[in-house]
Amino acid sequence: MTTLFIATGNAHKVAEIQSILGNGFRYQTLKDAPNPPSVIEDATTFAGNASKKAIELAHWLGAARNPGLSASNTLVIADDSGLEVDALNGAPGVHSARFAAADPGTSGNSKDADNNAKLLRLLADVPIKKRTARFRCVIALVPTVAAAANSSPVCYADELELSTELFDGACEGHIEFAPSGQGGFGYDPLFVPAGYTQSFAELGENVKNRISHRARALEKLVTRLGRLS
Repeated sequence: MTTLFIATGNAHKVAEIQSILGNGFRYQTLKDAPNPPSVIEDATTFAGNASKKAIELAHWLGAARNPGLSASNTLVIADDSGLEVDALNGAPGVHSARFAAADPGTSGNSKDADNNAKLLRLLADVPIKKRTARFRCVIALVPTVAAAANSSPVCYADELELSTELFDGACEGHIEFAPSGQGGFGYDPLFVPAGYTQSFAELGENVKNRISHRARALEKLVTRLGRLS
């Protein structure tokens, strides 16, 4: 059975990915890994951050120094996703998780409530017709193989980069004036997808996992994998 190593420790994201991809894979995450490398997401695009995470984790797994983890028949998937608001020129974008802490001298992710509060504050005077937005996701897939004993670390990293494949998805919608719903996470209580009147936080996982940005990117990934199950 193929192992998918999901390059995240976010329980919400892992559950969403597993729900969409199904039971045809063996799953591992950063929580199964002893002291995984910390990847700095400093790229300016979702594709750049997703690729960087997947490549560094694949390189680490291929080093064969990780008890309980194997590079054999293992694929690393990493995603970067976020919210793009047209009235804010695409912000928060790649800074979505740390939007409220994006001021100079701060670091790390922000609390969901703080991010939502900042977004509402910036859009306070923006009418509903101009509050268009989208969630965007890019997934990077890297096949992990054990590095040869005499292989150059640089050449091995280059090989992983060349074998990286990207899958993207987007979900159009708009930002409401106040949060609604108790489900989901992140900006879900504020985002109403096109064609619906309820927020992601109200629609529930079954609907979200069918129409979300990540679901659409994962559909392309499953097609690439030949719908292994």
